[in-house]
This record gives sequence, C-alpha cells and structure tokens, in this order.
Amino acid sequence: MSKSIDKINSTAVPVHLENIDTDQIIPARFLKATSRDGFGENLFRDWRYNSDGTPKAGFILNNPTYKGKILVAGKNFGCGSSREHAAWAIKDAGFDVVVSSFFADIFKNNALNNFLLPVTVSDDFLQQLFTAIEKDPGTTIDVNLETQTITASGRSESFQIDNYKKTCLLNGYDDIDYLLSIKPEIETFEKTHS
Repeated sequence: MSKSIDKINSTAVPVHLENIDTDQIIPARFLKATSRDGFGENLFRDWRYNSDGTPKAGFILNNPTYKGKILVAGKNFGCGSSREHAAWAIKDAGFDVVVSSFFADIFKNNALNNFLLPVTVSDDFLQQLFTAIEKDPGTTIDVNLETQTITASGRSESFQIDNYKKTCLLNGYDDIDYLLSIKPEIETFEKTHS
C-alpha cells in the first residue's frame, strides 16, 4: 500500500464544529495501544456512539450519505494535547486529507508525519465547502499537493505546506526514507568535506 499523496479527488465528510480537540478526536482511554491500527473505529468515539456502543443516529460519521477520503472540519482543529493518536485515528478511518481554516501546530505536524494532509483554507472557502457538501453530499473536492491547490464547486484556493514535508508526502517517505533517498548526495558531501 502506497503512503504517497499527490492528487486526491473525493467526496467529503463534514464535521461542522469548531475547536475540535484531540480528546474528542480520540478519547484518552483508547491510547493504550502502540500500534497505529484499530484507532479508526474509535474516531470521535463519544460523539459517534452511545455508552452501550450503539451508533448515535445524529452524528455525521454514522450517516452513510456522507463518505470519502476528505474530512472537512471547523476552525481550530486538533487543539488540546499533543497525542499523535489523533492523526492515527483519522488516517485509520480512511481519510487522507483534513480541511480546516486553522490547525493546531502539533496536530498539523503529527498529521504530516503520518501521511495525513492538513489543508488550511480561508474561513470563507471553508464555509462554502460546508454549504456545498451539505447541499449535495456527492460534491467532490480535488486536492492537488503538487500545485498546492484545493478545488470544489468551481472555486479554487491555494494552500501552504513545508517543502520538505511536501517532498515526503509526494514520495511516501518518512524521515529515514528521505535520508536514504539522498544518500548519494550525503556521501558526496562527506567525501568533499572530510
């Protein structure tokens, strides 16, 4: 399975709430595992399920009308604690991209390190996305990492990403893979500067 991200064309799941913190994304009681697998089933656990484990009918992830590889969330997504498990849960639930108008820095870095692309858009563009998706759940969003653009309903916006992280995502590299990819340049540098 490729970890690389280049172009994502998908419908989206809208979570139209602001200030979603990492404890809401993945509650602390599920942080005992050290493997990244299985966290997706507990994504937004307390919002998705009743105490007896039955799905809450009103929560968006329990509505089969909304699906896709893109999660669209309100402003200030991923605030709170620094738990990397939040990014694991979103990725394990099948999302490759999270769109918001603001991300907490630690969440953003954890997402990038786990091949989950956080796309920051303007407040206006975000509201237009929510409106379009809620009006037509079949609305597709195009995210192009190479050109750093997001397009939906005929409107595009550019987004910023660190060049190093962009290279890693485009190639499916973690930090060690990246170093191995430039091994010849490192060896050349060592020979010429020893």
